[in-house]
Amino acid sequence: MSDQSTSSPSTPDIDTLEKGQEIGSREITFSRADLIAYAAASGDHNPIHWNERFAREVGLDGVIAHGMLTMGSAVDLVSSWAGDPGAVLDYQARFTKPVPVPDAEQGGPDTPTATLRISGKIGAVDAEAGTARVDLSVELLPQEPETEDAKPQKVLAKSQAVVKLA
Repeated sequence: MSDQSTSSPSTPDIDTLEKGQEIGSREITFSRADLIAYAAASGDHNPIHWNERFAREVGLDGVIAHGMLTMGSAVDLVSSWAGDPGAVLDYQARFTKPVPVPDAEQGGPDTPTATLRISGKIGAVDAEAGTARVDLSVELLPQEPETEDAKPQKVLAKSQAVVKLA
């Protein structure tokens, strides 16, 4: 899994936060090797995450990324911005589409074949409680962006994290 980030380098100050303020963005790629590594770390060895034939037999278009891998990758933007993963008090999201991770046409299994674009902005600030809600946008980028009908697809909806900052 690789990550290209643009986010603020210092711990945010709740007194300077405003609704709509961007916290940063990043693109994260997944390969089939990433899915195997995540399965080993998480204990989720469901074959829809590594076996093309099985995934198709159960009605999917192919292998898909683990939902918790997708969610965890998204909230990492927030914990990096906050400067402390423990600052995230609550995190919720709805899955809207699976994240397909096709087999690489060339190269090894560590060749990335899926890219997520994650961006975050302040959705609400509660200065009294010392918390901020960060609203995340999580989109799957098209594999072939040069095609006319290729558009990013939202894979998580209502993706929100509450962060304690003061």
